Amino acid sequence: MANTSQSLRRTALLVSAVAVLGLTTACGDGSGTVSSPQTQSGTAAPAGGDPSADGSGTAVSSSSGSDTATGTDSNSSGSSTSTSSTGSGTSTASSTRCHTSELRANVGDNDPGAGQENFPIVLTNMSGRTCTVRGFPGAAFVSASGTQLGPNPVRETSSTATTVTLKPGQSAWAGLTFSNPEISGAKTATPVTLVVTPPDEKDPLKVTWTNGAVPVSGNSSSVRLTVFSAGTGA
Repeated sequence: MANTSQSLRRTALLVSAVAVLGLTTACGDGSGTVSSPQTQSGTAAPAGGDPSADGSGTAVSSSSGSDTATGTDSNSSGSSTSTSSTGSGTSTASSTRCHTSELRANVGDNDPGAGQENFPIVLTNMSGRTCTVRGFPGAAFVSASGTQLGPNPVRETSSTATTVTLKPGQSAWAGLTFSNPEISGAKTATPVTLVVTPPDEKDPLKVTWTNGAVPVSGNSSSVRLTVFSAGTGA
């Protein structure tokens, strides 16, 4: 009986330790500081545009180069050069980032190739100020009842994150890619909405999805995302 009690206590301690480790891993922001996970029930998790992490604790390669945004701007020729975040808490990217309320989202035309369906997720600065985006969008396909279809897309961690500066009217795009279900044999569903969360924001934007069925489970069903680049992806 004594041996059984000791065994149960050891098992309980082990489960507690694993639970604590799991929380630390899931909630870490890449800086060693534990914070509450940022999630949106039934929609997309915040995108995590931090220059050193993608919001899930996975490192993202960073670039010190510049990027150019395109769009309509009464004070310029339609282009601007990006600045790159230094990774500090007072970086230009964190102090000037675009907020959800300042942005409009849309999905560009499909550019299929090699059995892949490739769509640009476009964010356009609708505010009267210059702001920045950096990193991945959050994204989720949603049914008419508001239920998420399939898991959150996988982030391409090989993507190089750069800070894209958007003057009023300018746009940035991120790639959304998946294998053609007719080729891959994946199980599908047809969403009515793509929910998009701008980098480092919690409030999502909703875009009507008119591009048919998407893979939600089974073979080659992963939907993948890239970081934002300047322009519309057209």
